[in-house]
Amino acid sequence: MAQLGSPLQQLLLFLPGAALSCVIAMAATFVSTLHGGPQLLYALFFGVAFHYLSQDPKAKPGIEFCSRTVLRLGVGLLGARITASQIAGLGWSTAAIVIAAVVTTMLCGSLLGRRLGLTRAQGVLSGGAVAICGASAALAISSVLPRNKESERFTLMVVVTVTVLSTLAMVAYPLIAKVLHLPPELAGLFIGGTIHDVAQVVGAGYMLNHETGDYATIVKLFRVSMLAVVVVMVSSMFKKEREQSEDGTAVAKQALVPWFLWVFVALVALNSMGGVPVVVQQGLSDVSRICLVVAIAALGIKTSFRQLARAGWKPFTLLLVETLWMAAFVLAAIYLRP
Repeated sequence: MAQLGSPLQQLLLFLPGAALSCVIAMAATFVSTLHGGPQLLYALFFGVAFHYLSQDPKAKPGIEFCSRTVLRLGVGLLGARITASQIAGLGWSTAAIVIAAVVTTMLCGSLLGRRLGLTRAQGVLSGGAVAICGASAALAISSVLPRNKESERFTLMVVVTVTVLSTLAMVAYPLIAKVLHLPPELAGLFIGGTIHDVAQVVGAGYMLNHETGDYATIVKLFRVSMLAVVVVMVSSMFKKEREQSEDGTAVAKQALVPWFLWVFVALVALNSMGGVPVVVQQGLSDVSRICLVVAIAALGIKTSFRQLARAGWKPFTLLLVETLWMAAFVLAAIYLRP
C-alpha cells in the first residue's frame, strides 16, 4: 500500500496548483475563441492576476510542475507537426535563406544584447525566440539555460513582447507582401520565414490566399524543426553554468540533450516514416498546444506586473531590432536570389 500511496500523494500534492493553471488556460482559450487574439498572451496575463497564490504552500508544487514538466512535454510534442518530406519540398535555396535568417538573427541577439548590457543567456534567449517560433522557442531555450529569478522574469518579458510583435507582424506583413507584389511562393517565404508564432503565420498566410498560406506554413515548420538543433547547441554552451546552483555550489549533472528533445526528434522521425496517422498527428499537436497554454498560465502565476516592469526598455528594444532584422534579411534575400 505504501508503494501505491506515494504516487497518489504526489498527485494530490500537484493537484491544486495544476488545477488552477488548467482553469486559467481554459479561460484564456475561451476568450481567444470568442473574441480572437493571442491565446498564449491571454493565459499569461490571466495567470499574472493570480500571482498572490504563487507562494501558497498548497498551490506552489502544482504551479512549478506545470511551468517545467508540462512545458517540456508541450515542446516535445511539437515534433508531431513536422516531416522530412515537408522540409525537402522547400528546395535548397529556400532552406538556405531560412537557415541564414535564423543564424544571423541569433547572432544579432547575442551582439546587440551585449551592447545593451544584457547577459549572454538573455541575448541567446531573445534571438532564439525571434528566429525560431516565438513563445514556444523562448520556453524551450529557457529550460536549458541557468535558472534564477532574473532569468524567469526575462523569459516572461520575452514571451509577452514576442507575442505582441508576432501579432503586429500578422497584420503588417501581408500588406507588405501585397505592396511589393510578391507571388504566392515568395510571399509564403517572407511570411513563414519571419513571423514568430505558428498560429500567426497561418493567419497571415491564408489572409492572402490558400497557396501562400500552405507555403508559409511549411516554411514555418522548417524553422520549428531547427528548434532541436538550437536547444542542443544552447544546452552545450551553458552546461557548466546550469550545473551551478544560485549560491555557487555544484548540483547534479544534467543531460546535454533534455528528454523532451528526444521526444521531439522521435516524433519527427516517426512522422516522416508514416508511422503517425493524421488523426494522431492532429491530436498530439492539440495536446502540445494545451500543454504550452497551461505552462504559460503557470509561468504567469509565478510573476507580476511589477516584476515585468523591472525588465525595462532593453528587452523590448532588443526583440524589436531582431524582428526588423529578420524581416529585412528575408526580403533582401528574396530580391537577391537568382
